[in-house]
Amino acid sequence: MNIHVATDTVTIGEKGLHVDLPNGRNCYFNYYWLRDNCPTSFDSTTRERQFDIFHLSEAPRPQLAFVDGDRLVVSWEHEDHTSHYPMSMLTQYADGKRRADPADLPRRAWFSDNYASIPRFSQAELKEDPAKVAEWIKAMIVDGLTIVTDMPNSKEGLTETVELMGHVRPTFFGDYFEVYTHINPTNTAYTAKALELHTDTPAEEFAPGIQFLHCTANSVDGGLSIYSDGVAVANDFRKLDPEGFRLLSEIDVPFFCEHDNYDMRSRQRVIELDQHGEVSGLTISQHMLDIFDLPQHVLDDYYPAFCRFGKMLQDDKYMMRFLMKAGECMVFDNHRIVHGRLAYSATSGERFLRGTYTDRSEMRSTYRALTSQGRFKA
Repeated sequence: MNIHVATDTVTIGEKGLHVDLPNGRNCYFNYYWLRDNCPTSFDSTTRERQFDIFHLSEAPRPQLAFVDGDRLVVSWEHEDHTSHYPMSMLTQYADGKRRADPADLPRRAWFSDNYASIPRFSQAELKEDPAKVAEWIKAMIVDGLTIVTDMPNSKEGLTETVELMGHVRPTFFGDYFEVYTHINPTNTAYTAKALELHTDTPAEEFAPGIQFLHCTANSVDGGLSIYSDGVAVANDFRKLDPEGFRLLSEIDVPFFCEHDNYDMRSRQRVIELDQHGEVSGLTISQHMLDIFDLPQHVLDDYYPAFCRFGKMLQDDKYMMRFLMKAGECMVFDNHRIVHGRLAYSATSGERFLRGTYTDRSEMRSTYRALTSQGRFKA
């Protein structure tokens, strides 16, 4: 006959137990969760889960459970195993809230007067000081846009910069792209024409998150860079047109990029929301927007909202205009910051930009590693 033992501070139930926590609360914990997350389930060297709950022959059930100092002790039926749970761990997970994330930082919306306030970092300083890299990435998360100065004039220098926060993320254009006036362009960026505000590669199912745009020469007449903060615009749009905001944040629309040897297609929402329901970014490009294949009656409301929002993006309240300088690298969130340029005279000088990408998830991963201890560090 099985013996189920509890104490005044622990009550054993059918599917879980109740524990009195140090903060005075009595909280419930499911048996499967407890057994799966025994501290011994995780290897301290690999930092991976080694225990496989699928291998249990019976549903987990405690034979003995009690609090010993700052730990909950549970001995399991059908197993020769006893678990010891720090009360701090139980307190952390008692309410089913997400684990705290140091990279989950509030965004700062900015407007057309932001150029002088763009966070700037020297490439050489970033290479030498991990604390500066953490500061740089924090600025990327909060502002979405930074400038790295004193860049070496080489692809290798650009790669070094990217690898401070992640890895070079290829697209269907390759590992890198070069922006200058092409003889037979396959993209509006490779001409001297004006390039409307957009996010890059929206036709990819998962477009890259962080863009690096390194200027090595810029002596042409015209060609001012233009940038707007999609978070600032979408936040204002939400107040002005709540129903239009709902449509743009809930309905997927088609994007494409097609040429002789590729035919890329995706469906994206123009306004992106994060886990808190806050605006985290955009996907928008008039060059790569496919023919809307939504029901025509839906377009009765969607198109006007889409056009109102697009016009807001180009409003002088939001749009920065400035000249990129040789040796500068614009680093920005490709899911938040819309960018473009004004037209320029291709014969008036030289304009050459080299670009590449990494992913937002890699950037945030680097930030966490630089600023927090993690679960397994001593």
